[in-house]
Amino acid sequence: MKNQTQLDRYTTLMEFLEKKFKSTIKAEDIEEVSFYSYRNINRIFLALQHETIGQFIKRRRLEKAAEYLKFSTVKISDIALEIGYGDIAAFSKSFKKHFGCNPSHFRNSFALQQKITNEILKNKNPHETTQELNFKVEILPSIKIVYLQYKGAYENIKEIKKTWKKLLKYACKKKLLSEKTIVLSEVLDDNELSSSIHCRYNAGIILNDNQIFKPEGLFLIKDIPSQKYAKFIHKGSHENCFKTYNQIYTRWMLDVGLEFDDKPILEFYLNDDDTTPKENLITEIYIPIL
Repeated sequence: MKNQTQLDRYTTLMEFLEKKFKSTIKAEDIEEVSFYSYRNINRIFLALQHETIGQFIKRRRLEKAAEYLKFSTVKISDIALEIGYGDIAAFSKSFKKHFGCNPSHFRNSFALQQKITNEILKNKNPHETTQELNFKVEILPSIKIVYLQYKGAYENIKEIKKTWKKLLKYACKKKLLSEKTIVLSEVLDDNELSSSIHCRYNAGIILNDNQIFKPEGLFLIKDIPSQKYAKFIHKGSHENCFKTYNQIYTRWMLDVGLEFDDKPILEFYLNDDDTTPKENLITEIYIPIL
């Protein structure tokens, strides 16, 4: 898709679907946003996303429901209503087909895992040393970023690095980089809930007030609103970042005890990958909280 007008229409459609997927979306809504007939845009969407618009909406609803089940105590019936299911039986049937178990079993499995982990941590041999889970609660101000999206498995560091190279090369060409440039990423999906082909990661740089940038092609801009976060530090290679995430979530209820907010995770990268040994790389992980 090389035509800029077509790219803009497609991007607008994706933003619309991501914002509205929990509500009723009609074919006329799609046509109004995309300036295509529903039949034609659905063909383009299928070719680019590997799923139809209807499948995308259904998947995002069920993945969002799984997030609520995993990270909140909201009643299942209320979750069903929140994501657009008026009939809880229909929701349970769709959820089971997608995840292989019904919503209550899904929630209980995570609760049981957490309970077992907490008991192990509580009863751990006092002579054994456990690294303390340090974090700070911070409120970040609103920021504007230019970004390029990667879609695929988070473990595919090679492809993520390619995305970063494309973004930085483009930003350099547009004279958006300086010694004070702050680079960050948005982690939009939970890889335990989304299949690897659908996990999204935005590689981004923060624009300052003096920088004016007009979106071009797949290089887009967005505002990230002010938000409260629990901030953690990962030291080491990006490949090993998953170990830090695992430690955070494993000990969240026991050591952190804060309520998750339904927003993307942010990662700030404090070192230059090209000049810093992997073991000395620092990543600040910001997990949104209420």
